[in-house]
Amino acid sequence: MRIMAQVGMVMNLDKCIGCHTCSVTCKQAWTNRAGTEYVWFNNVETRPGLGYPRRYEDQAKWRGGWVRTASGRLKLRAGGRFQKLFSIFASPVQPELHDYYEPWTYDYDNLVKAPLGDDFPVARPKSLITGKNTTIDWSANWDDSLGGTYATGEVDPVIEKLRAEANQQIKFEYEKSFMFFLPRICEHCLNPSCMASCPSGAIYKRAEDGIVLVDQDRCRGWRQCITGCPYKKIYFNHRSGKAEKCTFCYPRLEVGLPTVCSETCVGRLRYIGIILYDADAVTAAAATKDEKALYQAQLDVILDPHDPKIEAAARAADIPDDWIDAAKRSPIYALIKDYKVALPLHPEYRTMPMVWYIPPLSPVVDLLKSQGHDGEQANNLFGAIDELRIPVEYLAELFTAGDTEVVTRVLQKLAAMRSYMRGVTLDLGRDEELATAVGMTGAEIERMYRLLAIAKYDERYVIPKAHVEQAHNLEEMGCSLDFEEGPGMFESGPFGEASGRPVPVALELFNASRLRQTADDTSETGQPT
Repeated sequence: MRIMAQVGMVMNLDKCIGCHTCSVTCKQAWTNRAGTEYVWFNNVETRPGLGYPRRYEDQAKWRGGWVRTASGRLKLRAGGRFQKLFSIFASPVQPELHDYYEPWTYDYDNLVKAPLGDDFPVARPKSLITGKNTTIDWSANWDDSLGGTYATGEVDPVIEKLRAEANQQIKFEYEKSFMFFLPRICEHCLNPSCMASCPSGAIYKRAEDGIVLVDQDRCRGWRQCITGCPYKKIYFNHRSGKAEKCTFCYPRLEVGLPTVCSETCVGRLRYIGIILYDADAVTAAAATKDEKALYQAQLDVILDPHDPKIEAAARAADIPDDWIDAAKRSPIYALIKDYKVALPLHPEYRTMPMVWYIPPLSPVVDLLKSQGHDGEQANNLFGAIDELRIPVEYLAELFTAGDTEVVTRVLQKLAAMRSYMRGVTLDLGRDEELATAVGMTGAEIERMYRLLAIAKYDERYVIPKAHVEQAHNLEEMGCSLDFEEGPGMFESGPFGEASGRPVPVALELFNASRLRQTADDTSETGQPT
């Protein structure tokens, strides 16, 4: 057993109002420069919808993530070592600008400088790529609040899959009772396929906290990582010729601050914490034969920090005491492992994602209220969850590889919490039978309610600071699949170096980084000055 620490995030989708504040603040902090006009490290999608880039979940087309071979091992869906070598100079399978959207601004200058005339001047949309007039026909969230879903929802990959499995026509009118927002960032996976796809070894996973980063000095712009990532959360900067991705705001985390998207979240729906996991068990867990068992397999990889044996092993692995203490107080561990109400996004991609989601219960409650029922009454809620099969199936395709039983259990726990706390608030008593019905105690429900509803800042964000004496751990660690002849493992040579193998990291000063990120000019070598 090799214990390591991993920073992760849980998002409570019941609280997301789709305001996009997280997206805007992330954009302003990280991607407000030339070459990243179309890039959103954080975006918020309306479900049902196509997502960003459109139909990114269609892995038959985009070839992201891992697949299990007949022998029980994993290989990249996009192809292994030799296939990548033969096609390394060809354009990899990746979304085009149209699949993201062509970013634009408006000719506001025309509003104040247009000559006098009989008609009002207009601010025509201008492409940020070409600078020419453009027609707006797509955006990062064209489906926003179901605005474009009427035209595009029929080709939502999840809905297509449900139709194929049910072998029947599913009426799309159910979006009237089922719509929610899905914020997405890089998953910072335990088993990142982007990292194994990189021929240059530029993508690495930090040993201290598991954050996945791109070494800009080593990146050669092969773009194989874009193909390899099934969530399509790596982007190509056409100005610098480098790949870029969400950094989990690691400079903030190192001083104990949450990510920008979490700090500015209006709904306070994000939780950040540390989990301890067995790095040696990741490969076997990711190669679990039954896709529906991948959720439980990932749960088994996560270790209990309260176990004295795990605590002792963590200390032996040089994990600092304050990090172990943070793991014990971790809100994401509580939501993922204790209460089991948080679920991973598309576990069937076998990347072991570390951004988890609490599925929304609000659509069920809202439907009951619209029908004249008491939306908070336990029997009504349980019955509605059992009857609304299409929403549960949709959520299951997102979070449990189609296992509706797991999603139903989560929704029942959330429904029980609402009904139980209603009794507490209205002095109707504590219904222990209700808690027992969902496999919990009344005290556990009250603790879960506090965490989900009224948790303070330091309860939602339990982030241990980085240790100067362990700065070397911020360098690259090996991929969990870093074994000889493993998938994505390249020998050193003219086509790049072994993906994921430990190599020294070139560090740059803060001022140099700021200048590189904000410079408008390029040097003679084509790199930002």
